Amino acid sequence: MSAVQILTGNQAAATAVKLCDVQVISAYPITPSTSLTEMLAEWIEKGELKAEYVRVESEHSVMTVCVSASSVGARVFTSTSSHGLLYMHEQLHWAAGSRLPIVTCVINRGVGAPWSIFNDQQDSISQRDTGWIQIYCRDNQEILDSVIQAYRIAEEVYCPVMVCYDGFVLSHTMMPVEIPEAEKVKNFLPPYKPHTILSPEEPLNINPVILPTQRRDAQGVLRDGYMEFRWKLQHALEGSRDVIVEVNRQFADLFGRDHGGMLWGYRTDDAEVYLVGIGSLATEATMAADMLREEGIHAGVVGIRVYRPFPREEIRNVLKNAPAIVIFEKDISYGYEGALSADVKAALYGTGISAPVHNYIAGLGGRDVKAAELAEAVRSSLAAVAGGVMERQTWLNCVTE
Repeated sequence: MSAVQILTGNQAAATAVKLCDVQVISAYPITPSTSLTEMLAEWIEKGELKAEYVRVESEHSVMTVCVSASSVGARVFTSTSSHGLLYMHEQLHWAAGSRLPIVTCVINRGVGAPWSIFNDQQDSISQRDTGWIQIYCRDNQEILDSVIQAYRIAEEVYCPVMVCYDGFVLSHTMMPVEIPEAEKVKNFLPPYKPHTILSPEEPLNINPVILPTQRRDAQGVLRDGYMEFRWKLQHALEGSRDVIVEVNRQFADLFGRDHGGMLWGYRTDDAEVYLVGIGSLATEATMAADMLREEGIHAGVVGIRVYRPFPREEIRNVLKNAPAIVIFEKDISYGYEGALSADVKAALYGTGISAPVHNYIAGLGGRDVKAAELAEAVRSSLAAVAGGVMERQTWLNCVTE
């Protein structure tokens, strides 16, 4: 039977990795992700988890180990935060370009300079164009469940997956988490069947320098050029939407928990203003929506669960009748606006949906964001919309003079 335990977000992630029978783990410590791999290392040392733990000198080497282990057919895992993820940047591209089903937990933390150990989502958002699927979690139960789903997704589409959740806000906060039976997880997640296996009997040359155009190999077979490989990765990411939704549906049928596939909604049926966000900030927005409804303002929330591939069609469907859209996010695409805001606007372009979109940059570097403050921001935006303001960018709780 499944059991309920009080776990931090990092403990929930580690428990999921153990349930997934991961074979190789490599990590380099960085706050606030350190306790996750410490727990895995302890289980390996005690013999409770049969896996190789590879200690290295940097996060760049961490992802190099993961790429190498996955290439030879192992199920692998790592976790990181902030500058650790940025240090992996080169190898993130290598993992995606090699079509390796690596899963990593990104415990979101602000990026320097100046230094901050506290939460925002700038680290993972800055890596959105590396070819990784990105899943964002609301609570510790969703962290555990999403790690399990991530391996199923990655191994079906042969693309790596980041499971992202807010540092300290979730990673070190304790919540009740239902732990599924190991046998049920095995039924849901079959053994990994790699698409490449290195062996002396069948030597392979993996990822050599490739020419711009297609050419024939020594056997006369026409092989892809660089652009064909890039198209196939893009096609796989776009096609992973259906897999993500189906994996979530099957998980809900087996374990009784539905996290929404690409996105989730809260009180959206009759909403006159839509609050849009990612992760725990979107959870905070649900409380703001409740406050607003007590005042007679029909507010609803759209939470983006999967940011890459971007839920374009789902966004269009849920916002098709939106009178006003207010986007809260813990990131900034410097020189423009919040990344989520830009992507939502792009998704709506050409659809006839002409709702005003207001963008609030919030919670950078761990700045506290309360539901009451989100509600006040929505009131301010609705007043501005009534005055004809279609677009607005505001930094919430920030002295901007």
